[in-house]
Amino acid sequence: MNRQYECLFIVANDVTEENRGKIVEKFSKMAGETAKVEKWGLKKFATPINHKKDGYYYLMNFQCAPELPKKMGDLMNITDGLVRYMFVCKDEQLQKKAKGKKAKKEVKEVKENE
Repeated sequence: MNRQYECLFIVANDVTEENRGKIVEKFSKMAGETAKVEKWGLKKFATPINHKKDGYYYLMNFQCAPELPKKMGDLMNITDGLVRYMFVCKDEQLQKKAKGKKAKKEVKEVKENE
């Protein structure tokens, strides 16, 4: 069963535009046909990361099997020019929101019945 994922990753500022494009293309192909990549552009870091002060941010949304983000993360760890990355399973976030709303509703009903 495929799940909805979101990956935010940062490419170092000193990587050429051509190589940034190759990195983005490599991971979007790996994510599959459902991948949609948003270029957020060059942003300054709050604190330096690996002696770098800024980087290019990309947000990728895609659907895939639960094993793929682990494989992509392993590859991202050894990709030159990639500063940081983070995966979020959107399905789990939606479930947590639904549970939170349900819990709030139950608390409200208990208070009304008192």
